[in-house]
Parts: sequence; C-alpha cells; structure tokens
Amino acid sequence: MARINSYRELEVWNVGMALARACYALTDLMPKDERYGLTSQIRRAAISIPANIAEGHNRRSRRAYRYHVSVALGSQAELGTLLELAGDLRCTAPAALADVQPILGRVGMMLHALVRALERENDEPPIPDRR
Repeated sequence: MARINSYRELEVWNVGMALARACYALTDLMPKDERYGLTSQIRRAAISIPANIAEGHNRRSRRAYRYHVSVALGSQAELGTLLELAGDLRCTAPAALADVQPILGRVGMMLHALVRALERENDEPPIPDRR
C-alpha cells in the first residue's frame, strides 16, 4: 500500500470537501432568515467533516486519528439530520437536497470504513522480532 503523506491525498477528505462545497451552494439558496439558524448549522457540520479528517490524520497517534474520524462521522449524521429538517421545512428545493444526499452517503460509508480500518490496525498483534 502506498504511503499517504498528506490528508489532501485521502479520498475521504476530498469527498468531504466536495460535500462542504455542495452544502455551501445549497445554503446560499436558503431563506435569509435562516442565516443564523439552519444555514449556519449545516455549514458548520459540513465543514467539520473534512476538518476532523485532516486534524486526525496529522495527529501523532492512531487513537487520536480514530477519535477525529469518529467526530467526523458524528458530524456526518448531524448534517444528514439538518438537511432532512431543511427539506421538511421547505427551506431548500428538493432537487438541491437530491444533489447533496449521494455525497453525504458516500462520505458516511468511507468514514465507517476508515474507522474499521483504524480499529483493525490497532488490534493486530505486533510482528515478532526475528533477529
């Protein structure tokens, strides 16, 4: 497996960034009276996903990395809830939500896979020294 030198090389970070951009575009279309309500919360949750992936990747321990990926996963669930509420309240067009949902689902699956991989690597026994 190739070594990842920067979080920018992680596909999950790139998909998270695409999701954040899509959420910014979606919230630009929301009513102005939601600027400090749903709009702000959606943007904060969306930004939290790639930000926590980046922060976790740059930590010096696998445990810290796993923790930050877990936080990103929580933000992904929060974002899904906020987007559903925005749709229910008719704050955004159904077509705009339909564009964001597949990216949200994809990043969620990728985050779950990353958490599982980080957990597996922690559970592996150390390789014996064969000198």
